[in-house]
Amino acid sequence: MLMGKVIGSVVSTQKNASLVGKKLMIVQPINGLKEEVRFQQVAADTVGAGIGDYVLLNTGSSARHLFQDASEAVDCAIIGIIDTFDL
Repeated sequence: MLMGKVIGSVVSTQKNASLVGKKLMIVQPINGLKEEVRFQQVAADTVGAGIGDYVLLNTGSSARHLFQDASEAVDCAIIGIIDTFDL
């Protein structure tokens, strides 16, 4: 599981049928100090996150299993909204 900050959204009118109806958000992965790490990713939102929210992310096959069909074209999913960071 990763942490990230939602920094934008993606609009795509032409896409794989498995992505129809999914909200796609641009997420910047972060560490526990809220510092940017790695590269930005597009994640399918499952919890109603908005721009500026800190979120929990699942990637790979774990992200695909959140949806009805495990063969969906999803490699990164937002699975929670972070309320606080306690280090």
